[in-house]
Amino acid sequence: MRLKSVLYVLTTLLAAGTLGAAPAPDAGAGGRVFELRTYTTAPGKLDALNARFRDHTIALFKKHGMEVVGFWEPLDKEAGAGEKLVYILSHASRAAAEASWKAFREDPAWVKVKADSELNGPLTTKIESVFLAGTPYSPMK
Repeated sequence: MRLKSVLYVLTTLLAAGTLGAAPAPDAGAGGRVFELRTYTTAPGKLDALNARFRDHTIALFKKHGMEVVGFWEPLDKEAGAGEKLVYILSHASRAAAEASWKAFREDPAWVKVKADSELNGPLTTKIESVFLAGTPYSPMK
């Protein structure tokens, strides 16, 4: 299945509220988890959001123990082309994710970068986060 199709399925399930409706395999085992994040940007702010990730946020993720799997933008207008950014992070566990996000949000470097990048208004209008656990047959878990 092409990446575009996978992202479309994940986005559709998320929008329908069915993703995460049943417990994920090994979700309670405390093992590695993935976090699918979707950012909807304020009008005309996608380039600024990409610049913030490229120039600052990725380094701060690494500093706080978050591994970037990848970043994507939808290709089709109905899926959010030009206004959405989708990315996946890997965390050692759900508890590690919570600790990493807490440290990230409190980091003075992040506070400054966020404030500086939003002098002309917020870059996003909506942020969605879904935690995922690999299935036993997944090549990535």
